[in-house]
Formats: sequence, structure tokens, C-alpha cells
Amino acid sequence: MNAKLSIIVPCYNEEESIEMFYDAMEKIKKQMPLNFEYWFIDDGSTDHSLKTMRKLNRQDKNVHYLSFSKNFGKEAALYAGLQHATGDYVTVMDVDLQDPPELLPEMYHLLVSKRLDCVGTRRTTRTGEPKLRSFFAKTFYKLINSISNVKMVDGARDYRLMNRSMVNAVLQLCEFNRFSKGIFEWVGFKTEYIPFENQERQAGTTSWSFWKLFNYSIDGIINFSEIPLDIASIVGALTCLGSILTLIFIVIRALCFGDSVNGWPSLVSFILFLGGIQLLCLGIIGKYIGKIFLETKRRPIYLIKESDAYEL
Repeated sequence: MNAKLSIIVPCYNEEESIEMFYDAMEKIKKQMPLNFEYWFIDDGSTDHSLKTMRKLNRQDKNVHYLSFSKNFGKEAALYAGLQHATGDYVTVMDVDLQDPPELLPEMYHLLVSKRLDCVGTRRTTRTGEPKLRSFFAKTFYKLINSISNVKMVDGARDYRLMNRSMVNAVLQLCEFNRFSKGIFEWVGFKTEYIPFENQERQAGTTSWSFWKLFNYSIDGIINFSEIPLDIASIVGALTCLGSILTLIFIVIRALCFGDSVNGWPSLVSFILFLGGIQLLCLGIIGKYIGKIFLETKRRPIYLIKESDAYEL
């Protein structure tokens, strides 16, 4: 009996891409000694994505779907897919075909022949991506790898093939604030990466704006590094020391040369500078406290409105 591969596909307003993705994967299925199981995760789509998933489910009982009660984000969709996947192997893929399905046979061969736990993919080029976004993406990887003990591969995608042991390990990390790229690296396990050139979307438009990506990168830094807190502490200490030295200078000048009202513009500027530093440090601390606040609420990572897998 062939082993099973679970394919997790987060979807948000992807009605144009779902059937294209399914057809492409069915062609790849013929090249692999695995039974396929699809898990399409409808992340609160407002188009006809769910309708398309229902249609595929009626045509192929190996196609399953979960529909969230609202948009919880890709991280929640990915986690839901991992929780429901029953395969001996699990892969996570984008439905827009930017994750090339033709790499799967090679990934599987590498996983089995080298006895790996995970085979990931990384982009070697960012062709077609705005230059500003590419610049900030490269900067993020350099920054996170310099301040965190968890090292992340530049250009790494969520697209990866994992064995059941690694999937079970990832599922043990049930934190609310999720950053999967970091989680996949944090759990360890023997992993290798396959390089590929950037692929354009085959249909639809991306829901990832520059601002969303920026916030996502901030979450990654906060989730896997305490360096920002250390920086806030150091800046606060240096500012305090500078203030003490300035105060000593003012007292000595007043004793030697008398008091003067001259220099009030520079004094105001200095006060505003100190105020800005304080607000910056409070903002950094506030981000961490906010994450703690969300974790302590213990809210579910997602809520399911509809599923073919069981009655709700």
C-alpha cells in the first residue's frame, strides 16, 4: 500500500487558482509513488473559493476543505492544515502555483534517499517582485539572522515536504502568535533546501501588501529575538548617562559663569529628543507586552465554519 502525501493549501480569495492548482497537482501525482490527500483551507474568502472547494470535493473524495468563520491569516490556515493532515508526508503549498509542483518528485526523492526529515525550497531570484520589497526582504533575513539564535535561510518559502515526525513536532508549538518560517527552523530536524527561480502568479492577485509583509517581518523578529528589548535597555541607559553628564555640565557652568537663559532652543530640542527615545523604547516594550497579552487570552488560533471532514 502506497504511503500518503497530505497537501496543505491556504486560500484567500483564490477562486481563479484553485482548479488550476488541482489540475497541475494531478499531473504530478502520476510521477510519484504516493496517494494524494488535499486540504484546501478557506481563510474567510469573500469570493467563490469555498464553492470551488465544494465542487472539487464532490468530484474527488481525496479533496478536503476547511472554511474559517473569518479571515484569521495564512499562519492560522497553515496550522489548521497541519492539524487535519493524515498523511505520512505533508507539504505546504501556495495555490497560485508560485510554488512549482514539478519540484515535488525531486523533493520526495531527496527526502527518502538521504533520510531527511524535511526538504524545503528557497528562491534564488526575485524576478517580477518590486525592488523595494526585494530590498526589505533581503534586509530582514540579514537582520533576523544577526539577532536571533534561530537561523533562517534567505529566500526560504513555506513550500516544503516534511515527514510525520517533523509535523508532529511543529504541532506541539501551539502558540497564538505564529511565524512558521521560524518555527520550522526552531524545531530542528534534518533539512535541506532546493533552489528555484521565482515564479509569477498564474491567476488572481496577491493579498500581501508591503505593509502586511512589513508587519509580518516585525512579528518574526519579536517572536524569535529579545534583542530589541536589549537595545531599548541600552539606549535608555546611555540616555540616562548622557542626561547626568549634561546636568553636571550645566551646574558647573552656572557656578563658574553664572546662570543664563541663553540656549533654550537647544534645551527644548534635547527634551524632545529624550521624549522620542522614551516613546521608542516604550513602543518596543509594548509590542512584546501585546504578544504576551494575546497569548494569555488563550483564544483559539482559528474557528471553523464549515468542513467536509466532520459535522460542526
